[in-house]
Amino acid sequence: MNGPIRYSIVIPVYNEEAVVHETYRRLTRVMASIGEPYELLFVNDGSRDRTAEIIEGFAESDKCVKLLDFSRNFGHQIAITAGMDYARGDAIVIIDADLQEKQNIR
Repeated sequence: MNGPIRYSIVIPVYNEEAVVHETYRRLTRVMASIGEPYELLFVNDGSRDRTAEIIEGFAESDKCVKLLDFSRNFGHQIAITAGMDYARGDAIVIIDADLQEKQNIR
């Protein structure tokens, strides 16, 4: 999709290697169905597992994926704030990566 970014999806992550693939799969499917330019802005809040490495792999093959990588854990709210600061979309959506939202993203 070309043109200005319409939606920025900010996803704070901390040690989410077990679910980040599924989160990415679901979000890209939903966003593709909308048909508007978007970015997935993952904010790695100092994860000690392979979360950042996995997201870097997404970013290599998908230009819609961006990664902010903190050197240590600053906390959920700081990660959200940083994501909002870097977001370029007209609208910002915040969603946690752990798939625990009550809304069902299929």
